[in-house]
Amino acid sequence: MEQEFSSALLENAVAALSRLPGVGRKTALRFAMHLLRRDAGEALTIADAIARLRTEIRYCPVCHNISDTDGICPTCASESRIRSTVCVVENVKDVMKIENTHQYRGLYHVLGGLISPIDGIGPDMLQIRSLVERVTAGGIDEVILATGATVDADTTNFYIFRQIQRSAPQVRVTQLARGVSVGNELEYTDEATLARSLATRTPFEI
Repeated sequence: MEQEFSSALLENAVAALSRLPGVGRKTALRFAMHLLRRDAGEALTIADAIARLRTEIRYCPVCHNISDTDGICPTCASESRIRSTVCVVENVKDVMKIENTHQYRGLYHVLGGLISPIDGIGPDMLQIRSLVERVTAGGIDEVILATGATVDADTTNFYIFRQIQRSAPQVRVTQLARGVSVGNELEYTDEATLARSLATRTPFEI
């Protein structure tokens, strides 16, 4: 393939940046040229932050949210959180989204995805077993299923509900109120709607 730019180093930088989601070659070139014009220290700071992000971030062994240490994350360790309630989400971004509503003070459990037979993702590939183990261990009164309103989310919610029903039938399982539009992932729901959906959550129904 013929090289587009006179500099192979610029070509490599643009190719690398364009691998990011939503970044085409034009945007990647704009980023690269911006970094080239700035002080070298700024580019090195960005590069170091990205490298440390990839090599040093850990996952909480309890809730599977991201953490800076090998131990449990600050949320799980906090004595101010309501420890009897666990909010189940698809990914780390959903934790951030819910925290931004300032309406929830319980704990979290990050699944790391959703059950999706079409994509070959089964229950054993997600953090569902560890969730059931947390619930079975006791001390949890309510599990909130906050996985959005897609077909894959509904499939995942149903599976989790059945697992908890079998292992800890005394635990209440609820879901977000349908302020979250059908077909929407939590990531694309505005915070006011999400806060209202949390506050008016309903018992999970098959």
